Amino acid sequence: MSDAPPRRLRGHKGTATCCVASNDRPGLVATSGEDGCVCWFDMRCKDVVSIMEVGKEPISSICFKPGNEDVIYISSGKEIKSFDVHQATASKPLGSYSYNKEEINQVSCSPKASFLAAADDGGDVKIIDVHNNCLYKTLRSGHTSICSSVQFLPWRPWEVITGGLDSKLIMWDFSRGRPIQVLDFDIPDNHPSSSTEQCFNPAFIHAIAVPEVNMLDRLGQICVVARGDGIVHVIDIESEKSKTSSKTGKKVQSRSKGVTAACDMNNQEQTGRKKLYLDYTVGGHSAAVSCVAFSQFGEKGKFIVSGGNDKCIKLWNWCEVPDAGKTSSSNNEVLHLNINLSKKVNWLCTTPSETENLIVCDTSKVVKVYNVA
Repeated sequence: MSDAPPRRLRGHKGTATCCVASNDRPGLVATSGEDGCVCWFDMRCKDVVSIMEVGKEPISSICFKPGNEDVIYISSGKEIKSFDVHQATASKPLGSYSYNKEEINQVSCSPKASFLAAADDGGDVKIIDVHNNCLYKTLRSGHTSICSSVQFLPWRPWEVITGGLDSKLIMWDFSRGRPIQVLDFDIPDNHPSSSTEQCFNPAFIHAIAVPEVNMLDRLGQICVVARGDGIVHVIDIESEKSKTSSKTGKKVQSRSKGVTAACDMNNQEQTGRKKLYLDYTVGGHSAAVSCVAFSQFGEKGKFIVSGGNDKCIKLWNWCEVPDAGKTSSSNNEVLHLNINLSKKVNWLCTTPSETENLIVCDTSKVVKVYNVA
């Protein structure tokens, strides 16, 4: 990254809450804010291209429709609205969905654009059938607190994964409306440290990320979790399922210290995959991690990008983690880049571009754009 200050994108009158970059139109970025507006930016232009006034309530989440980025979904309060990108200044939505009883924290669209998932403050997840414009299923009685995040699993067409402020990560079969597996991260740390950098906050789940379809062959069937205790946690989802089926009733240990220690020996013997905890011992976050994403620039998914309440953004070269049980100088190369900010991070996304490829929404009205090599 160059030492030049970040580019500043101005347009919001309230705190910027979320951002999403187009894959089909490189350089097009949409940001949302507490002002109830979505701002459209073209990186080739100096100023905001257009501002869409969605409503009076803060916007919590935005996402493009996979396969048709002419459509964007926006969650605000208890409602989801869809808009045509080409009519960005129009206030009339293409459609709206009001099935959630509590405020929505994240909206996600399935890879084939057949379903929407909306996670809310009541702990419920509404699965919406987009083609038939109706509620398909309600996923409830899984989370006992706020459900903060939801993602469809691109390799399992009838499954979603959710995370909540009850420290639970839940995999669901949404065709049946039932949990397949629950991972509870609310387990006391067995390896306390005297380091003042360690974060003792609960392991609330603030965000999750899964690879896009075009990343699966290289990255595998994984999930990255942004945790309240400062850990960026990489989980092999399918191996966790098989572990549970072979050891029913056994609670899953979810915490460890450091990258090398956190490579699960038994799990690697069974699956050849690693379970990774990117924490303070390898330069990780010293406060809650608020967001995570896979890099879109260069070799897609090579980096995990995380932002936190410690006012830091970190690029993790997670493929450099040494094999379990081995120490290596690679341990020092796992953290590829650290960017210090002046504000806490609300959300971030990356673009496929060689420059201006990291977009950051912090707790200010101004969106920042960084160049990451």
